[in-house]
Amino acid sequence: MARFITPGSMGAVSRLDGAPGGKRGAPALDTDTDSTREIKTHFRVCRFIMETGVKLGMRSVPVATACVLYHRFFQCVSVTVYEPYLVAMSCIYLAGKVEEQHLRTRDIINVCHRYFHSSSEPLNCDGEFWDLRDSVVQCELLVLRQLNFHVSFQHPHKYLLHYLLSVKSLVNRHAWSRTPVAETTWALLRDCYHGTMCVRHAPQHIAIATLYLALLSYGVEVPVGEREWWQVLCEDITKEHIDAIISDLLHLYDMEAKCT
Repeated sequence: MARFITPGSMGAVSRLDGAPGGKRGAPALDTDTDSTREIKTHFRVCRFIMETGVKLGMRSVPVATACVLYHRFFQCVSVTVYEPYLVAMSCIYLAGKVEEQHLRTRDIINVCHRYFHSSSEPLNCDGEFWDLRDSVVQCELLVLRQLNFHVSFQHPHKYLLHYLLSVKSLVNRHAWSRTPVAETTWALLRDCYHGTMCVRHAPQHIAIATLYLALLSYGVEVPVGEREWWQVLCEDITKEHIDAIISDLLHLYDMEAKCT
């Protein structure tokens, strides 16, 4: 199958992200390896998913599902074969169904168009629009087949909510109220979805590691008993797991600096 799902959609996708004034564009001098270019592409596309999700009013879990669908898909196929932004649009559409927050394809297409062309009008319902709509729907079926219809995932969100309540009850309430530990932890969790770490680590471990990093960042100490707080909350996690997740997350922040 070609890079674009249907021949007619090639112009429509180019119209979304390749026209003058769009956000995408090849750098003047590209010295990156293929692997680095691929990682940067996935980082940018996941940022696109998140920003588009906010504009569509998506909840955090459907956005997370869209990112996981995207990462799972490109674990199976090469980014050189399929247009990543088209796949991302289809993942947003599919995630809305999976998480029962249904979105209209027209809304997704128009919001994505505005992402690249902020001052433009909504797309007209012409041939190119319908080609792109058909491509989004066909690509959704492609994602489903590639993932063998395994599109329901456990996310760290529910674990993190439980862990935050548990840790809050243990620490000094004045120290907790003075520092944005909870807000920072949720932000760290959201950032995890920019890379494949969200599919390589257990959701419980990601929740523990982001909370651990937030507490460490603000110097909030949790009383120590016979075991560390993170061992009490999650029995199968080790310090090596936490360090590995934090290392992956810091690598993503380094990638963000290179992508701007």
